[in-house]
Amino acid sequence: MSALITANLRINQLSGEAAAWYFRYLDAIDARDVDAYAAFLAEDVTMQFNNDPAIAGKETVLAMLRGYWRSYAGLTHELLNIYGRDDAFVLEALNHYSRHDGKSVATRAVAFTDRNAAGLATSVRIYADASPVFA
Repeated sequence: MSALITANLRINQLSGEAAAWYFRYLDAIDARDVDAYAAFLAEDVTMQFNNDPAIAGKETVLAMLRGYWRSYAGLTHELLNIYGRDDAFVLEALNHYSRHDGKSVATRAVAFTDRNAAGLATSVRIYADASPVFA
């Protein structure tokens, strides 16, 4: 069952099929389930956070996420808007983090996702200030 918060989703320009794919993708992130998330990625995927250099390759991305997802206790995406097409879209969200010290922090985030003809993510670019999560 999805823990995504969709009650505040104002605009969703994706088809029903692509939206369902994206909700499952976000559920895997919120569950911090690297194996489930891997199923959504193309072998040649790139991922970039803010101004950091992009990392390339599915295994490299997954290795980075294994460490990053352990750095906080939990995450729930509150979806606000999804703009674009089924193969290239952007999400505006409020991300609700649970820290290891028990405190909760919400941060705004924008994520761009591109998908190939097979429906796998080929590029993910995330713009968010997560510093309050680690303050």
